[in-house]
Amino acid sequence: MRLWFTILVLAFSFYAFFDCARTAQEEVRRFPKWAWLLLIFLFSSLGAISWFVFGKPKRNPGTGRGGRGRIIPPDDDPDFLRKL
Repeated sequence: MRLWFTILVLAFSFYAFFDCARTAQEEVRRFPKWAWLLLIFLFSSLGAISWFVFGKPKRNPGTGRGGRGRIIPPDDDPDFLRKL
């Protein structure tokens, strides 16, 4: 049981470390990216939890699952009509 817990904590820490490393510097909150990586590396699970709570960029609640939103026909689109 103890071995599974250790593996789970290590996997969570590795995931947080690589998630932070792949995140763009402009999107990171609170601290610079290098500080988050150092925090996750030094404090493992506590640093990983802190990354997901305080540092990870929030999702854009906009259109949902990456959709482009509602499709507007050209005759109803004011930007398209302005270009004519």
